[in-house]
Amino acid sequence: MNPSRAILLKLGSVIAFVTLQALVKATADHVPPGQAVFFRSFFALPVILIWLHFDGGLAKGFRTSNPIGHVWRGLMGALAMGLSFAALGLMPLPEANAILYAGPILVVIFAAMFLNEKVGVFRLATVVIGMIGVLIILSPRLRLSTGGGLHHAESLGAILALMSAVFAALAQIFVRKLVETERAGTIVLYFSLTGSALSLLTLYFGWVVPSPREAALLVLAGLVGGLGQGLLTSAYRYGDASLVAPFDYASMLLAIIIGYTIFSEVPTQHTLIGAAIVVAAGIAIILRERHLGAKRTKQRRVLTPGGQ
Repeated sequence: MNPSRAILLKLGSVIAFVTLQALVKATADHVPPGQAVFFRSFFALPVILIWLHFDGGLAKGFRTSNPIGHVWRGLMGALAMGLSFAALGLMPLPEANAILYAGPILVVIFAAMFLNEKVGVFRLATVVIGMIGVLIILSPRLRLSTGGGLHHAESLGAILALMSAVFAALAQIFVRKLVETERAGTIVLYFSLTGSALSLLTLYFGWVVPSPREAALLVLAGLVGGLGQGLLTSAYRYGDASLVAPFDYASMLLAIIIGYTIFSEVPTQHTLIGAAIVVAAGIAIILRERHLGAKRTKQRRVLTPGGQ
């Protein structure tokens, strides 16, 4: 365990993923979301394969005992990615990023529904508070009866971002099942493979020939996405999830900076207030899980002869 290294790796992954969002957003006016998903998934593969080569070999990376589980995880992840890319083309980066924070909160609900995990009063209360924060962010965008075309586009973007959070949460449920038998590198590899294959189904809806600049940005998005996945997986090797996970929320600050400097986007008061509530709820869940995990470990030590 190396907490300092874990935090640095996690922050590196956060920077990579927000950079990925910015690169996709820069091409969203011309490149369809499904095509962006292909570039993101396919061009992440070289980075992932190199990482796997130095992490036990490619043979171990391709070995799986649950191929159907990878397909379902890939489907949910590809849908989440496509919807988030579509949302980025319709609304400001900080706002889309804030709505996507609903994903980790929704995982609590879906874990209770599909994995029979017990949800106590505390976690249920934090989920309700977190969703209130999401509604605060969404509230200006859901007034569909007023405003012009731009308002309607941003309202659609908000709905797509929320749908993306739902599918991202479902993807995490499949990941929770996969980690019982699969290596982390294998899950990352098959996600990129299935994402690449599934995105080809959107060819029918009209792909475009990207300009050299757009192609370069999309290829870079794939490479950066692969790097982010490697950094994220490595971060959880050197630190507990309860230590590393809260640094996800550093992406909000980075999204505000990139949105303002590159896209001239200023976050609204609703976005800042709602994001603060969602972040607080998410961190509360993480800290609660950390406390319960430490308590369970202590109980196991008491029950084990010699405390080992």
